[in-house]
Amino acid sequence: MNNVMPIAYRGMIASPHYLASSVGNRMLQQGGNAFDAAVAVSAALAAVYPHMTGLGGDAFFLVYDAALGKLRGFNGSGRSGRRVTPELFAREGLDAIPKRGVRSAITVPGMVDAWWEVWSAYGRLPWEQLLEPAIRYTEEGVPVSRDLHRWIVKDQPLMMEQEIHARTFLPHGAPLAIGERLVQPELAATLKQVRDGGREVFYEGELMRRIVQGLQRDGGWLEEEDFRLHRGEWTDPISTTYRSRTVVQMPPNSQGFSVLQMLNMLENEELDRVPRHSADFYHLAAEVVKQAFRDRDAYLTDPRFSPIPLERLLSKEHARAQYRSIRMAWPDGVSFASKAMGQDTAYAAAVDEEGNAVSFIQSLYFDFGSVYTPGDTGIMLQNRGSFFSLDPNEVNVLAPGKRTFHTLMPGMVLEGGKPCLLVGTQGGEGQPQTQLSLLTGVLDYGCSVQEAIALPRWVYGRTWGDDSDLLRMENRGLDQAAIRDLQARGHRVELLGPWDPVVGQAQAIKIHPDGSFSGAADPRGDGLAIGW
Repeated sequence: MNNVMPIAYRGMIASPHYLASSVGNRMLQQGGNAFDAAVAVSAALAAVYPHMTGLGGDAFFLVYDAALGKLRGFNGSGRSGRRVTPELFAREGLDAIPKRGVRSAITVPGMVDAWWEVWSAYGRLPWEQLLEPAIRYTEEGVPVSRDLHRWIVKDQPLMMEQEIHARTFLPHGAPLAIGERLVQPELAATLKQVRDGGREVFYEGELMRRIVQGLQRDGGWLEEEDFRLHRGEWTDPISTTYRSRTVVQMPPNSQGFSVLQMLNMLENEELDRVPRHSADFYHLAAEVVKQAFRDRDAYLTDPRFSPIPLERLLSKEHARAQYRSIRMAWPDGVSFASKAMGQDTAYAAAVDEEGNAVSFIQSLYFDFGSVYTPGDTGIMLQNRGSFFSLDPNEVNVLAPGKRTFHTLMPGMVLEGGKPCLLVGTQGGEGQPQTQLSLLTGVLDYGCSVQEAIALPRWVYGRTWGDDSDLLRMENRGLDQAAIRDLQARGHRVELLGPWDPVVGQAQAIKIHPDGSFSGAADPRGDGLAIGW
């Protein structure tokens, strides 16, 4: 099941869909840089991977400008509407925000603004050129991938609730089969508007008005002013040191700091002496996840609304205390009830021969997001805001103009101040855990990026409907004695298939000291790494 790991000198693209990767490679060959390629890949994913991402979602970008030697982050997550409050839901007789439908779409999509800002700051090719492949794919159609087919089948009842979705994804009354042509004419028309009018048409122009009119006609609560006020933000990334490298993540409202905490704890262990497939490794991994998630769930929200003590949470001293608590309980685990959350995301990465690097991730939150499209725009809106709480005692309580706790977290590793590894993955709870698997695979166990992605993975936590936490593990070469050992330590082990997409679909690019790049895409998905 291992993919071929390409190695190249001119550039490298890795994405969760082979067509999107080919778009990025084309941009590099046409004289574009990594930033052009990233925006074009992101737009193409909206066309070919609509179950995971789209114009109705959010995006986060970590970018390294080689000319200036500067690393920046762009937070492209949207805020809740100005009049969307817990009281509004209470008046409707709701004690929780719906997970699907028009009233789960309560945050402004940040995707298009993120494209525009990254391209405006760093792009070289014309804006129109970056969107043309996505337009062509939506207008002429693309073959349905195995992952898209799987999610259409799963969400068929939801698709039947809105005519545009049934017509697009169930054109003959049944889910499109693998290889059948997916055509999205409404989305193509919308992409042409964005091509011709830039971000303005989406947040201030005619397209914005059509989105809001559709929302309000169907009972939604976002208003025109919510779109006009939206701006993503350039921000300083956060980091920690691990085994002499610097590991970089996006700051809150991203959950990126959680994997930095995990690494800080593991730095107290000679991990290369713990066999990667042993019960001790999986137990240790699950326990550092619990410690980090306890802090994450206690603090993570929009930092403009509630302070987050990052300096303390990311301190080595705090990590040593957390690690001591794990060792004091050893070999038993501690109990912890995580929050169930969506897991559907698309991560990609791009590098070029000039040394520029982009690690980026985007999402609709759940598969197909809210499964709601306003009018004939073809834009499936995200349900990211459904993760807000209506409980005033919760740190992530809903408030007008607020960003929610966000699972998206693109990763990067620096050596000597320059990127040496770009890494990320699909999966809500699983994102920090899969990144942990990949980072330790490369930095502790000496794996190539393809070998690290191919390692058997785990994901600890809950999904919707579970009343307690599970330790889900890919059943690929697992020793039965190790499984019994983990169960004896208190873990509720659930064995998955050998290459189960539940554990995420990761991509990675390694930048080598000689200037070459190696890239990898996850065999659990439909991705491809392409070098030039």
